[in-house]
Amino acid sequence: MKKSLREIIMRAIERGRERGELADGPLPPVMLEYPKEERHGDYATNIAMTIASRQRRSPREVADIIVRWLEDEPGIIERVEVAGPGFINFFLKEDYWRHFLAEADRQGERYGAGGVGMGKKVLVEFLSANPTGPLHIGHGRIAAFGDVLANILEKVGYEVQREYYINDIGTQMELLGRSVYIRYLQEWEKKVELPTDGYRGEYIKEIARQFKETEGDKYLPLSEGEVVDLFGQKASEVILGWIKDDLKRFRVRFDRWYRERDLYREGLVTRILEELRKRGLVYEQEGALWFKSSLFGDEKDRVVVRANGTTTYFASDIAYHKEKYEREYNLLIDIWGADHHGYIPRMQAAIQALGYEKSRFKVILVQLVNLLRGGKQVSMSTRAGEFTSLREVMDEVGVDACRYFFMLRRAESPLDFDLELAKKQGEENPVYYVQYAHARIASIFKKAAEKEVKIPSFDEVDTSLLRLPQERGLAKRVAIFPEFLEGMALSLEPHRLTSYLQDLAGLFHGYYNRYRIISQDTEMTKARLLLVKIIKGVLRSSLELLGVLAPEQM
Repeated sequence: MKKSLREIIMRAIERGRERGELADGPLPPVMLEYPKEERHGDYATNIAMTIASRQRRSPREVADIIVRWLEDEPGIIERVEVAGPGFINFFLKEDYWRHFLAEADRQGERYGAGGVGMGKKVLVEFLSANPTGPLHIGHGRIAAFGDVLANILEKVGYEVQREYYINDIGTQMELLGRSVYIRYLQEWEKKVELPTDGYRGEYIKEIARQFKETEGDKYLPLSEGEVVDLFGQKASEVILGWIKDDLKRFRVRFDRWYRERDLYREGLVTRILEELRKRGLVYEQEGALWFKSSLFGDEKDRVVVRANGTTTYFASDIAYHKEKYEREYNLLIDIWGADHHGYIPRMQAAIQALGYEKSRFKVILVQLVNLLRGGKQVSMSTRAGEFTSLREVMDEVGVDACRYFFMLRRAESPLDFDLELAKKQGEENPVYYVQYAHARIASIFKKAAEKEVKIPSFDEVDTSLLRLPQERGLAKRVAIFPEFLEGMALSLEPHRLTSYLQDLAGLFHGYYNRYRIISQDTEMTKARLLLVKIIKGVLRSSLELLGVLAPEQM
C-alpha cells in the first residue's frame, strides 16, 4: 500500500514540475505514516513540508499542487485532504481494505511473510553476557529484543544467524576464579577474605560447594596462582550452563556460541595486531601498543596491548569483527547494553581501518530495566550479589509476560517492569489482553462447532456485508500487517509489534462486546466468522514472533 501511494505521489510531483508549478531538484524519500486518529485518514505524508523551502512556497501551497496533480491509476483512493501546516491525508476505499482479507485467508500462517530481505545474510549478535553470574532482568530485555528482531527479520525474507559471544578470558575470568577459590577455601573453614572487588553472590558459594563435593580437598595444598585460571574456567562453564538453561526456558535460541578464547587459540588476535602494524595504524607509547582510532572519527586513540603485555578486550573485539566480516554477511547487528555507548565509535573506527563498509555494521543499545519491589528499586550488581535474576522474574510472572513486557518500549528507552501488573488477569495487563483476544476467538469457533456452523473461506463469503466502522478498522489492521512487519525490519524496531497488537486486540474486544459474531443471519455470520478467523491468525503470528504463546482458552 505504501509503495503504491509513494508512486502516486512521486508521479504527481513530476507532473507539477512538467507544468512549471514545482521546481526541479533532488527529492527526499516520501514518508507515509499512520495517523493517530482515523478522521485524519489512513495514511499521511509531510512531503510538502519537507520540500517547501526549496520550492519557495508555503507547505500548504506545495501540498495543494501535489494533490491537484494526483492520478489514482490503481483506483484505491476515496479522497485526499490537505490538513494543518501542509500534511496530505489519504483516505482509501473500503473495498481496498477488504481485498486483503482474501490474501490473508489464502496465505494463512504465511501471511505477513515478505521478500524485502531478498535472502540477504544477517548476523545478529546479542546478549553475550559474561559467564560470571546468572542472567539478570537487564540481560532478559536484551535477549528478548534480539530474539524478536531476529524472528521478524526471518519473517520478511532475511537469512538470519543468531550468535552469542562468550567473554571467557581476561580480568573478569581471573576475578571469578579468585572469588570461587576463596569461597572454596572458606568451605574448608580456612580464614581468608574475599577481595573487595570480588563476586559476592550466593551463586559463588554454591559453585564452591559443588567443587568441594566433586573435587574434594585436592586444591588445598596449591597456591592461588596455580588454581585461579582453572577455577575461573570451571566456574564459567557452570554459569554458562545456567545461562543456557535460562535461555532455553525463555525461548531464546542461538545458532552459534562463539568463544573469545578461540580467537587466541586460532591466532586471530595476533594476526589482527600484525595487520594493523603493517597498515601503520598502531604505535607504541609508554610501553603500550595504541590503535590510531582517532584517524577514523573516535575521540582518541585506544590501547590494544597494555604495558604489561596483555591484550585488551578491544583487541579481541577487532579480531572478532574482522572474522564476522570475513563470513560475508550483508549486515552485522550488535545488540549491547546502554553502558557500551562509548564503545561504538572505536568499533566503527576499527571496521573502517580494516577497509570494511561501516554501513554494514549496526549497533542497537538497550536501556536498563527498572524493577520495583515495595517502592524500592532492586540493585543489579553481579559483584555485590544484589541483582534480581531473570529466572526469579520468570518464576513470578511467567515467560509470556516476561517476554511481552520487555518489548513494550523502544530499546533506547528505560523500561519500568511492574511485577504486579504482569500477574494481573485483566485488560490492564497488556499481554493478558492480547492473549485473551486470541482465546475469545477460539471460544467463538468452539461455539460455532457446537452449532454445526462451518468456518468459511474467503470465496464462500460476501465481504461487502462488513460495512461497520469497526469491521473496516479490523480489516485495515489485517491489511497493513505485512508492511508493518517490513517497516519494523527495516527500522530495526521490533518493539512496535506490541503497539500493533494492543491496537488490534482493543478493536476486536470492542467489536466482540458490541456485536454478535454468530447470529440468525447466515450470510452475516459467515462474513464475521471469516473476519475473526483472519484476526486470530494475525494475533497468533504476531505472538509467535514475540515468542509468546497464543492460548486457545484462558
